[in-house]
Amino acid sequence: MKILLIGAGGVGNSLAKLLATRDFYDAVVVADYDMSRAEGVLEWIAHRFPDASPRFSAAQIDASSAANVTEAALTHGSTVVMNAVEPSFVEAIFDGSLAAGADYMDMAMSLSHPHPSDPHQKTGIKLGDYQFEKSAEWDTAGRLALVGMGVEPGISDVFARYAADHLFSEIDEIGVRDGANLVVTDDEGREIFAPSFSIWTTIEECLNPPLIWEKDAGWFTTAPFSEPEVFDFPAGIGPVECVNVEHEEVALVPRYLDAKRVTFKYGLGDEFIGVLKTLNLMGLDSTTPISVRTAPDGDGKRSIASVAPRDLVAAVLPDPATLGERMSGTTCAGTWVTGTGPDGSPREVYLYHAIDNAWTMKNFDAQCVVWQTALAPAVALELLATGVWSGTGVHGPEAFDAKPFLDLMAKPEAEGGYGQAWGLDER
Repeated sequence: MKILLIGAGGVGNSLAKLLATRDFYDAVVVADYDMSRAEGVLEWIAHRFPDASPRFSAAQIDASSAANVTEAALTHGSTVVMNAVEPSFVEAIFDGSLAAGADYMDMAMSLSHPHPSDPHQKTGIKLGDYQFEKSAEWDTAGRLALVGMGVEPGISDVFARYAADHLFSEIDEIGVRDGANLVVTDDEGREIFAPSFSIWTTIEECLNPPLIWEKDAGWFTTAPFSEPEVFDFPAGIGPVECVNVEHEEVALVPRYLDAKRVTFKYGLGDEFIGVLKTLNLMGLDSTTPISVRTAPDGDGKRSIASVAPRDLVAAVLPDPATLGERMSGTTCAGTWVTGTGPDGSPREVYLYHAIDNAWTMKNFDAQCVVWQTALAPAVALELLATGVWSGTGVHGPEAFDAKPFLDLMAKPEAEGGYGQAWGLDER
């Protein structure tokens, strides 16, 4: 397996570091628009894992160009393209990978577009629709596109498949629930507003109409931040209020698993919701470029630049990849499932993976949210490289046997695994 890893930001950086601890591949090309970011990852690997360093190289790439992705994959002989950039680039990387004859994996699917006249009740273009509509092309080419293979979506979908196969005879609801007790502070130790994941992606999923699936109604939408509930998270996090958020699991799970209802709720907190509502009210969540005057140059002259307001917001906030040393706490991703157990009795479980920021910083110099997101594609790539998982067409994680994934993830590192135990709470 020869991997073209596109994106050396927080998640791509963490994934490259994780891959440096494994030996299932022949080569990894870390590609980014900013060569210094790709080269920085390689320098870290050379220092911490010098034996793995010869298998890594860096390249410059324009991920917005399918032709550029194809050229890079062909130049490096890549057999799989790993997309680790924001979802606005999915379509170009996805198409460029197929044209290169390479397999493909991402952690977030192609973007949705709300219903033009009734966005809070009816679906428009759903997350991943662009990709699933091209599944036959991938199948004909004999290539696999594994979409939504991060933590959420990703590990959450693996948990859903495991629950359907091993824990339930009938499922009422599959509900992904994400919560944390993370705190970010400034140099004086004061808590500050600093999202732990890409603000561009966070705005997209939190302000779009949340997607819900019900067996009798199919897919439909609600207003952002709807149906608040308090969910009690494990790993010392405790009760957190969660709200409906648009997310890939709701688009993926019903394609493969039989459940009466599928939801996704995120523990955002009042402050975060307030900030997002303010950005929306002021139009700062828009991706449509506007004309703005630049700062004066050396001669005092100003020019006009075209800038998308959401890109401006992202530019003024701290890079999530740099927050690790200022962050403390634990993040938890998991899947809550209700229904009937194999014995015919009612059952309610929460399957989850939790990770502490101090651990990821100590071992990988990466904050916990981006590192947890990178864990799943590393495991999935290894399962594909070893032939445990295989297939053609466009598929989500639910299409594959969950047990080998969870076994490899949890097996101690000394025994060839990733040493990341997962939990199952009976409720």
